[in-house]
Amino acid sequence: MTREHLLVIDQGTTSTRAVVYDPRLQVVGQGQAEVLPTYPRSGWVEHDPEALIRSVGPQVSRALDESGVRPDRIAAIGLTNQRETTIVWDRATGRAVAPALVWQDRRTAPACERLRDRQAWVSERTGLVIDPYFSATKIAWILDNVPEARRRAGAGELAAGTVDSFLVWHLTAGKSFVTDATNASRTLLMDLQTMRWAEDLCDLFEVPPGLLPEIRPSSGEFGRTSRLSFLPDGLPILGIAGDQQASLIGQGCIEAGQAKCTYGTGAFLLAHTGGRIVPSRNGLVTTLAATLDGQPPQYAVEGSVFVAGAAVQWFRDGLKAIGASYEINPLSLESDPAMDVVFVPALTGLGAPYWRPEARGTIFGLTRATSIADLARATLEGVACQVADLIRAMDQDLGYPLAEIRADGGMARSDPFLQFQADLLGVPIRRSPQTESTAMGAALLAGLGAGLWPDIEAAVALIESAGRIFSPGRDDAWRNQVQDRWRRAVETVVRHYQ
Repeated sequence: MTREHLLVIDQGTTSTRAVVYDPRLQVVGQGQAEVLPTYPRSGWVEHDPEALIRSVGPQVSRALDESGVRPDRIAAIGLTNQRETTIVWDRATGRAVAPALVWQDRRTAPACERLRDRQAWVSERTGLVIDPYFSATKIAWILDNVPEARRRAGAGELAAGTVDSFLVWHLTAGKSFVTDATNASRTLLMDLQTMRWAEDLCDLFEVPPGLLPEIRPSSGEFGRTSRLSFLPDGLPILGIAGDQQASLIGQGCIEAGQAKCTYGTGAFLLAHTGGRIVPSRNGLVTTLAATLDGQPPQYAVEGSVFVAGAAVQWFRDGLKAIGASYEINPLSLESDPAMDVVFVPALTGLGAPYWRPEARGTIFGLTRATSIADLARATLEGVACQVADLIRAMDQDLGYPLAEIRADGGMARSDPFLQFQADLLGVPIRRSPQTESTAMGAALLAGLGAGLWPDIEAAVALIESAGRIFSPGRDDAWRNQVQDRWRRAVETVVRHYQ
């Protein structure tokens, strides 16, 4: 029997997807269901870990049913996941001891501030900044705030990891406790050069090293399915990458200088730097790109905006201004161009290049003439302005301007948004034909692990690259005016929340 199909589980911030791909990386079946985080307090963002696990089986079954592919024809499973989101669980039962702390969660900001004098050293070791975004302080918070958790961790009774580790644990009935290097690189606990947990970093953040999973390359053996009701035993898990690194390879960016931006719940800009570590001096971070088994490490420079599609969700659900997210697009076109409304969408703090977790969303320029259409336009433009800040910082770090940005994610479906982004950047934006390329990247990694293609170049050649290009249509005078207005707004927000 020929096994040549790939099953991908894509566990994101707001949904769980399962996708079945044929050997030419064409989607033949999929299933998706919302799995929404909760917001118990200001700045707190949580997931129910058990709900994440329960969401997987029905979507896998739905994807397989739609594809007509029997489970025994699956060559490999790939996983991709929301990064930095942190879970601590009982090794004996597999049950989490606390809610998952989502990457957007800001409760550990005071702990990060107390470590600010170690920033230079931590950045040199990890490529990251000390911020609640990353996993280390989240793990420590759970250990310190759940009764008996720190004692139990020291006794070897608990495990901690990102969502990929928790999923693999449950897919393999607890036989595999692993993570891939891309997810590990987002914890503040891994040495960027050695791709190993660093004891001195674990000591700094008060995380016992024995709590952490084994780090493996992004394409290779992670375990085999066991005791599942929706899949047979023995299917190999051969590819894992955090969602943004999966998107990078899923967009075909495997060479230095190629860049993509995923506009999902947040916006994540990554530029591949090959085998070269490029330290950021402009508020970005250095991270691992997907790395293959037996190959040298690959790196990227990244900028993260915490709120992108989440701003549209807020406009839809918080303001109840629209009934469905796509309605913001035609509504924004009804805005009066003379209305200088600026929205800084720091609904969960400001990410790169500012790193101000205490900041909050702010609207400037309201008058009695301001309409809901003006707020719709300001919401889209606020996300684009944040991304423009990232790209200017990235150009400085790389030492050359990016020639093109490949775009995917839910907001990339918006023509008005991508046109404004291209106008603001003065750089073409190429929309991916697959606006959800994270699953594609995980499929590619799993297929490489299964030997479906001879090398990564052959796999990437299967990815359709022809997509609509949004070319800049504005001049520098307009661009400078918009950027100056945005810069004044952000500076005001930062000063207010200092």
